[in-house]
Amino acid sequence: MNYQFILELVTVYGIKILTALIVLIVGFWISGRVSRIFFKVMSKKDLDITLLNFGKGFINITIKVLVILTVMGMVGIQITSFIAILGAAGLAIGLALQGSLSNFAGGVIILVFKPYKIGDFIEAQSFMGTVKEIQMFNTILTTPDNKKIVIPNGSLANGAVVNFTTQDTRRVEWVFGVAYGTNYDEAEKIIKDVLLRDNRILNEPAPFIGLKEMADSSVNIVTRVWTKTGDFWGVFFDINKIVYRTFNEKGIEIPFPQVDVHMKK
Repeated sequence: MNYQFILELVTVYGIKILTALIVLIVGFWISGRVSRIFFKVMSKKDLDITLLNFGKGFINITIKVLVILTVMGMVGIQITSFIAILGAAGLAIGLALQGSLSNFAGGVIILVFKPYKIGDFIEAQSFMGTVKEIQMFNTILTTPDNKKIVIPNGSLANGAVVNFTTQDTRRVEWVFGVAYGTNYDEAEKIIKDVLLRDNRILNEPAPFIGLKEMADSSVNIVTRVWTKTGDFWGVFFDINKIVYRTFNEKGIEIPFPQVDVHMKK
């Protein structure tokens, strides 16, 4: 037995394997360290926890893959073909999951730029509801009648989103119809008195009352006020009820669509 050959073989490949193991251990340690530093630094920027965890995991896996490929090259494994196979597989997977990747990219955009956050009330893709979850691929809403709506993030990132929660105040608008022949000044005063008695209505910007139009069956009075966002629906429904009741008490006629028919002999 050629002990010299065995010694040379162990010396050459043993050093390579030992070095590769050291690189592998150090590389894995670095991947964990870098991912933790990323998470710590980005946490100070008030990013969503879902995005932070994804970023941390992505960095960790990417560095580990690079370390493994480096170690394979150090021990003499040809990685060119392996990389080509990975590239082809990645392309095929990317084409097959094109829609999912679009939703994933949309999720990243939403989590970074925050057009809405959990707890916001939004309108998007013909749906209105409160945001319950922002996942990497979908956003989950709960509608006012307690339905669960799942909307792909790709359509949300590329479409219009109305966020009703971000502003502290909102404008409430009504159109009150009164019959032709009604004293407009009296109707306006009634509406103004009703508004003044509600302390949820803000003084600035000042409430606005004006004659909007003379429609087919009614004279329409537009009324606009500003209130805190949380008071919007309460003010809307309460003022509707009080104006209706007060009009009835004061003898202000509220018309309904009607047609006058004239018959000739």
